[in-house]
Amino acid sequence: MKELQKYLTPFEIVRELNQHIIGQEEAKIKVAIALRNRWRRSQLSEELRQEIIPKNILMIGPTGVGKTEIARRLAKLVEAPMVKVEATKFTEVGYVGRDVDSIIRDLVQESIRLVKEEKLKTIEDKIKEAAETRLLLKLFPETSSNWEEREKKRKILREGGFNNLQVEIDVEEKQFPQVQIFGPQGLEEIEIQMQSMLSNIMGPKSSKRFVSVPEALKIFQAQEESKVLNMQAVTSEALKRAEETGIVFIDEMDKIAGKEKGYGPDVSREGVQRDLLPIVEGTTVQTKYGSVKTDFILFIGAGAFHTTKPSDLIPELQGRFPIRVELSSLKAEDFYRILKEPKHSLLKQYEALLKTEGIELEFKDEAILAIAKYTEYLNEKLEDIGARRLYTLMEKVLEEVSFHAPEMGNIKVVIDENYVHKKIKDITEKLDLSNLIL
Repeated sequence: MKELQKYLTPFEIVRELNQHIIGQEEAKIKVAIALRNRWRRSQLSEELRQEIIPKNILMIGPTGVGKTEIARRLAKLVEAPMVKVEATKFTEVGYVGRDVDSIIRDLVQESIRLVKEEKLKTIEDKIKEAAETRLLLKLFPETSSNWEEREKKRKILREGGFNNLQVEIDVEEKQFPQVQIFGPQGLEEIEIQMQSMLSNIMGPKSSKRFVSVPEALKIFQAQEESKVLNMQAVTSEALKRAEETGIVFIDEMDKIAGKEKGYGPDVSREGVQRDLLPIVEGTTVQTKYGSVKTDFILFIGAGAFHTTKPSDLIPELQGRFPIRVELSSLKAEDFYRILKEPKHSLLKQYEALLKTEGIELEFKDEAILAIAKYTEYLNEKLEDIGARRLYTLMEKVLEEVSFHAPEMGNIKVVIDENYVHKKIKDITEKLDLSNLIL
């Protein structure tokens, strides 16, 4: 686990989350405690550690109120591997669909990506220089014994001076493209292992190709990475991190709650729950990198639970999510703060995007409040999709500016309340008219 977590108190975790997520204080506090408890557990004796399992969390609330974002930011905060899955994408074993063990396989893949990325950061300069040297020797063989001349050309290479050149290099071909097979438990994993084994037996196949200098540099960097990176060490650390610090976010749990009302070949929601139960309770899952124990993975469940309730889940699964937190629907004042306050708020994103075209975008406070009020109104009249509605309205408000930006030149565009009303008026008028149609 990232060393940073050692001194991140629950208060500090909440403070970090506040930079990106508005409101939902109860949810932030509970996930902060769960995260701190992981570090506390790591400080105990091996014997006692085995007795302490994570207290999984069930977040209840409508879409777009921050459930996924809380989990995502939490994982990013401590560089823990995390996967997000929808419970409805899984089926009982024996039916067409993904098996639940693929959740853990995906978690391991994400863990390997994280560990590999961390290790490469420590040697990226060395890898880049080695790749550049190989490329320069390909382009200019005479520099092999002339260090000073090669360094001059390295400077030109880094400045893009050779980007218009082509170079012939050996490119490894993939003989066995990965085919994902969905079906009975473990079948897709067997397929991956078979492809890997056949590839190892026959060896890599390469062919000569002419590619651009930037593309050649990328290929050489990838090849240098594989030379210096100890993948056995990466895999070993990644498996441990997945087991000890992994986070699995299971969305749409409300849609697998309750009993089926009909008959036929449809897969039962209860069956999906029973398939999820072993990995949440704690089991061992086989992956192509090795076995993974799920006992200490933190599971965060989520769902709107409009037509069902948590008590509609099977008792065994309910018991594995002892911490419940209800997230509230967002109001106009929340949307106003979401637009303005987060570190990378929606307004800041649009300002940065249009600045690339020379447009200085300025939102008057009255305009921000108007967008927030329209968002609340439309969520009440239509389906409540929370903060996701902001994206729709912001696109509508800035559609004309975004389209004409390349031809507008370096100018300042001021968005006031009247501008917002003008751009969004047709949406609300159509909505009002629809209420008159019987």
